[in-house]
Order: sequence, then structure tokens, then C-alpha cells
Amino acid sequence: MPELMLADLVRNGTMSPAIAATIATAAAERRSLLVFAIPRLAGKTTTLRAALAHAPAGTPVHELSEAQGPGLGIPGEPDGGYLFVSEIADTPFPDYLWGEPVRRVFDALERGFALATALHAPGIDEAFAQICHANGVPDTQAARIDLAVYIRALGPDWRAPTARRVAAVHEIQSVTNGVPRTRYLYAWDDEHDRFETVEAPTRLGTAGGDFERFVDEFTRAASPPAE
Repeated sequence: MPELMLADLVRNGTMSPAIAATIATAAAERRSLLVFAIPRLAGKTTTLRAALAHAPAGTPVHELSEAQGPGLGIPGEPDGGYLFVSEIADTPFPDYLWGEPVRRVFDALERGFALATALHAPGIDEAFAQICHANGVPDTQAARIDLAVYIRALGPDWRAPTARRVAAVHEIQSVTNGVPRTRYLYAWDDEHDRFETVEAPTRLGTAGGDFERFVDEFTRAASPPAE
């Protein structure tokens, strides 16, 4: 169980009930997830792990690392699980992947795995430029990412954020020459500190019962307890 659940992130103002419901629905449908931000400590990994708590019961989560050898820990046979990459980044940490290992992970998505990963970028185009141009992932494989979530850390010192906000949520429609075509689902109005719904998703099955159930669940989580 993750340290913080999506309901906790709704309660502390990081995201709205609708955003949490969309992320939970994506995980329930085993969709591939990307979370990105600029500073460290923005909550990327926290959000990913909270999302995966809503994957179907028994869904394997394979934490990949170069420490596990050339195969990175990717199972030889698809098992309906998630491949969890702590971060796409060019660093010496074995669980942060870059270059050929990243391409190997995206190759594996074609065998039926889903992806949960994070990276540092200031926007959706920059995030996909890292995936496609810097790491050489083909457009068709990059387009297997279904949902991309951008988080902002607030406060004067990135080392001690005073708050975090999901500033944008994008549903990925396609990728051409490393540039994603997206539906901009949610935005954060920083002037008024409120979340806005921009467009309805078309890839995620939010018309079904899971989304509405999740909205109710997270709305209740955000409401103060009755006296």
C-alpha cells in the first residue's frame, strides 16, 4: 500500500476529485501512465504509486532496474502487469533508465505490459521530446502512454514544497515526430487555486461506472466529516 493514496492527495489539495477519478480509472483499465514535473520532491513517484493502488486486484507491478541485469526485470512472458520505471533520466542510479534500456521497456509494451514512469520536464511537448528524441523511442510506442500528469511544487524552496498541485492532465491521442497530439483534460488555475475541467477524455472509459464511482469516493474524501 502506498504511503499516500489518491484520496489523501485530494484532501491535501494536490488534485481534484475528478482528476483523482480519471487517474484511478486509468489504472483500473491498466492504462500506461506518465507523471512529470520540474523539481525533485514534486510528488511524481507518490502519485504513480497511489494510482497503481487502483489497478485490478492481483495486477503485478515489476520495478525495473539495471541492477537486475540486461532484462531489467521485465518478465519473459507478459502477465498483464505494470512495468514501473522510477524515472526516465540520465543518472547513475540503476532504477533511473536512459537510452537503450528505455527503448527496451517501450518494446515490451507491445507484448501486453502497461507502463508507469516519471521524468523531469516543464511541459508535455518537452516530456515527449525526452522520450522520443533523447531516448529514440518510436512514435507508435510513445503513443502507448495513455495519460500524462504534470505536477507543480509550490513554495520558495523546491527542497521543502509548501504544497503541490496537478497543473495539467493530458490524454495522449497520437505522437508524430516526437510531438504528442493530446486532449487537455484538466488544468489548474493558479491565480484562484482551483482545478478546471477542459475536455472530456476519449481513450479512457470514463463514461462507465468506475469513473462515477471514483468521483463519488474522492468527493467524499475531500468533504469534512459530519459533526
